[in-house]
Amino acid sequence: MNPSQYMVIDLNIHPDEYLRHYRGKVTQVVCRARDGRTVRFPSALLQRHVTHDGVHGTFRLEFDNNFKLIAFNRVDPSSSV
Repeated sequence: MNPSQYMVIDLNIHPDEYLRHYRGKVTQVVCRARDGRTVRFPSALLQRHVTHDGVHGTFRLEFDNNFKLIAFNRVDPSSSV
């Protein structure tokens, strides 16, 4: 089994912007990872991380060598991830 790869992203999505994702007007999130790579992933991954303040925090996207998503989790921003 090949080791997985990952990207760390910081999100700061205002509640009004998140509503566009929730209502289906926007279906993808496009952002820049901490290492400078651009990443695109389905908006549906945000649902379990949304609060009344929107979506805020540091997240780790883990994927296999075919770039298939394995995991999307919130992490402590000060950790070495």
